[in-house]
Amino acid sequence: MKLPSHLTVSNNNLFIGGHDCNLLASEYGTPLYVTSEDRILQNYSDFFKALKTHYDPVRILYAAKANGNLAIFRALAQLGAGADVFSTGELRLAEIAGMPHDRLLFNGSSKTKEDLALAVEKGVTVTLDSIDELHKLDTIADESRSKAQVSFRVNPAINVPTHPKIATGLSTSKFGIPHQKIIPAYMEALSCENITPAGIHCHIGSQILATEPFVKATEVMMQLACELHDLSIRFSFVDLGGGLGIPYRHGVDKAPSYREYADAVMPVFLKGIKEMNEHPQLWVEPGRSLVADSTVLLTRVNSVKEAHRRFVNVDAGFNLLIRPTMYEAYHEIVVANKADSPCTAEYTITGPICETGDVFAEGRLLPEIKAGDLVALLDTGAYGFSMSSQYNTRPRCAEVILKGRDKSLMRRKETIEDITRTMVTPPWQDEPRRS
Repeated sequence: MKLPSHLTVSNNNLFIGGHDCNLLASEYGTPLYVTSEDRILQNYSDFFKALKTHYDPVRILYAAKANGNLAIFRALAQLGAGADVFSTGELRLAEIAGMPHDRLLFNGSSKTKEDLALAVEKGVTVTLDSIDELHKLDTIADESRSKAQVSFRVNPAINVPTHPKIATGLSTSKFGIPHQKIIPAYMEALSCENITPAGIHCHIGSQILATEPFVKATEVMMQLACELHDLSIRFSFVDLGGGLGIPYRHGVDKAPSYREYADAVMPVFLKGIKEMNEHPQLWVEPGRSLVADSTVLLTRVNSVKEAHRRFVNVDAGFNLLIRPTMYEAYHEIVVANKADSPCTAEYTITGPICETGDVFAEGRLLPEIKAGDLVALLDTGAYGFSMSSQYNTRPRCAEVILKGRDKSLMRRKETIEDITRTMVTPPWQDEPRRS
């Protein structure tokens, strides 16, 4: 397996960002998420440079859903990133991290009145997903005597080579307005007294390993932008969304580089704005490609069991990383204290959750594993902790962040008290029991 540059092996031990995973596990306990801040910042810088080579007014909005830790938000904010947010909670995280309100986009297909009111209050641009939502936002803006900046989310009806649960640009998707209905939607927005169309937006899916779908989506977007321009609608931004994938199968999967993405998409974008004779900002919304490979999940082996398979039972389960169970997703596995040892046995890696589907990997060829060994699941920085739960009343694990030689908790391990703190005792259960 070819490891990325921030993962190395020395004396048979796996290192991330120059830190020994085994020492980190000993110090902070397991399970444990470990993230390299340097890797995230390098990914961001590489993407930004690839786009800026073609066009100057570029803005990267981090897809907050990928990983919602404040330390990551802050690190990206310091480089000038904004955020694509899907909830009041994500908006507030971005705000706490210091991201300016004009660098946020409130997305989502089912926003509450409270969501929309907060966006209006903060001056955050809203991507609208329906005509119902348009009129609800218009009313809220009127009540607060404000103008709401909006874009509409375009559904371009494009098939993408990814898992169907994360393909969001299909004609059957719950997201967005069919591209054939976008022009009437903008005409309806112009009739609203408290709405200002500011941009146009799409997002076709996640974990996409080819540039062609992005090119097709950009063609649809720029055609619509040109038609709307002819109707005297002027955009300050065009948002092409995110979705660029990563090679989870190291040495097997081929993912486009940032440069390859930019070289494929930007000519279409530039042709469109030239036809309009306009210079809107280009917005993109990477999440996975920025943070996924920055992180490993370290988990200790509780036991090895010989049955119809050789099971390795570890102390992390799908409560901490649900992707293999939910999407049948593949994550590379390294035995962190035997990282250079020959792979001589086939194992199925399972967690402690009371579900048959609590399986991280099946039939993996790995070094001989014993109880007490340390297993590292790679590329867990996106949709790992952010999709975790407290199922089986298991407190969620700690998260550690690394920068250069420094290391720090960025989230402490939860306790049982954290889980029960929001639970309320019904008044009748407080009454003395009668005999």
